[in-house]
Amino acid sequence: MLTTRRRVVATAVLTAGALLLTSCGDSDSGSSGDGKTLKLWHYEGPNSAMGQAWNEAIKEFKATHPGVKVEFEEKGFEQIQKTAPMVLNSSDAPDVMEYLKGNASAGLLSKQGLLTDLTQEAKARGWDKKLSASVRTTSVYDTNGVMGSGKWYGVPNYAEYTMVYYNKDLFKKYGIAEPKTFGELTAAMDKFVQNKITPLANAGAEYPAQQYLYQLALSKADRAWVDSYQLYKGKTDFHDPAWTYAAETFADWVKKGYIAKTSSSTKAEDAGVSFIQGKSPIFFSGSWWYGRFIDEVKFDWGTFLWPDTQLSPGSGGNIWVVPKGAKNKELAYDFIDITMSKKIQNLLGNKGGVPVAADASAITDPKSKTLIDNFNALSQRDGLAFYPDWPVPGYYDVLVSQTQKLITDSEKPDGYLDALQDAYDKGAPKQ
Repeated sequence: MLTTRRRVVATAVLTAGALLLTSCGDSDSGSSGDGKTLKLWHYEGPNSAMGQAWNEAIKEFKATHPGVKVEFEEKGFEQIQKTAPMVLNSSDAPDVMEYLKGNASAGLLSKQGLLTDLTQEAKARGWDKKLSASVRTTSVYDTNGVMGSGKWYGVPNYAEYTMVYYNKDLFKKYGIAEPKTFGELTAAMDKFVQNKITPLANAGAEYPAQQYLYQLALSKADRAWVDSYQLYKGKTDFHDPAWTYAAETFADWVKKGYIAKTSSSTKAEDAGVSFIQGKSPIFFSGSWWYGRFIDEVKFDWGTFLWPDTQLSPGSGGNIWVVPKGAKNKELAYDFIDITMSKKIQNLLGNKGGVPVAADASAITDPKSKTLIDNFNALSQRDGLAFYPDWPVPGYYDVLVSQTQKLITDSEKPDGYLDALQDAYDKGAPKQ
């Protein structure tokens, strides 16, 4: 996730690899490396779909690169997000790393000259042909670090989107049908509150809270609204009907007991675990949780897209980037290529991920088919609306702190929207 991942704040163990292809590096590729070590960072949980697929990818890499050592370092999402500019400017930079996509993250690093231009590799290895237009948006950045056009600085080998996870057993226990409309969703939450159950798993100290609010805004928005906010193709007014509805509805949900006031200090992991443990019947979050829920949830559960809206947070997944100072760039390109191979893509899909280049017929797991079908439905209607923290550097922290204030009622919706407007205007490119 964050956005904002995303994103699951678990650390991971990696061990992966596949198909060695002839490499066409950029002008400074592999400049000072020995060609004997691939230094790799990522932050996906070992039982997540990505973690499992990349473990297999490392095995493939080792098999096709005899004598090459893979040095994997466990990192947390927040750790990489906060320290990347400093690390990538040092001699400790990895050869390849997972990084958050979007203007405020990968876009900022590309603008600062910290990432390798992958345009030549993307064309030579066919990555550009494997990614759909909506997924490819976060791979390319212009000279201002704005996504959607320019040079390739990252490669996503999975996609992601947000959805409503729900505990079918708890819904059945209280006689609640799967909501098909927004009205039915709020009625379901009312029923849980009546039975002294807080319906929504939430985390105010990290991304889930702001994604609830952003989804509420998206339910009153259209593609032009998203393009204005995310790509600066118009003026963004945080007191417009969509943002105002979102802030007021979110604050009202706290008052109604849909969201716990105590969730202002909880983290994404806490929210996910509360769903896994059956304490929270509903969790609105990303597909990056899907593989873990398949592995850990013991009750009957399902998912559905947020009702009565065309738009939801989502995009191509976090991206593989090659730091400008990487010592073994050719090895990095080979590893990225392996993660794009059919073998790894099909594995990713069957483990609960959303692959970008799999064979549809190779996805046999029923829950995985549902996950991919819902993504295709969202993607085909041009419904991927990126994440709320993407537009400007540092916006993730602004959204976290301000949304916490809405949860604790230490700020009213008008003041909340004023704060978002101020931070956005300061960070967005001057038009």
